[in-house]
Amino acid sequence: QVQLVESGGGLVQAGGTLRLSCAASRSIDSIKTMGWYREAPGKQREMVAIITNGGSTNYADSVQGRFTISRDNAKNTVDLQMNSLKPEDTAVYYCHALTWNLNYWGRGTQVTVSS
Repeated sequence: QVQLVESGGGLVQAGGTLRLSCAASRSIDSIKTMGWYREAPGKQREMVAIITNGGSTNYADSVQGRFTISRDNAKNTVDLQMNSLKPEDTAVYYCHALTWNLNYWGRGTQVTVSS
């Protein structure tokens, strides 16, 4: 089992930057995949970016080239650097971990991008 706590959300103007951080309650060395998802009002939750314990990454087309995911196994954290933010990036962002075929979610952090 693992608890995930997100931080770093907030209000930013279009074109701005934010960095989200996800802190895990235990070592993430053995967690195969960690990532960030988001859920906008009236929309389904969608994958934003994922990273494996081998360092492979995958991004949604809508954020490719603007967002960067990273993980620090020594600190048990997974970060999401978000640049060139757009109003359509407004959503609640959730940290996710997939281990032993079990899904774990954080409570989410709100990101609001004003135009």
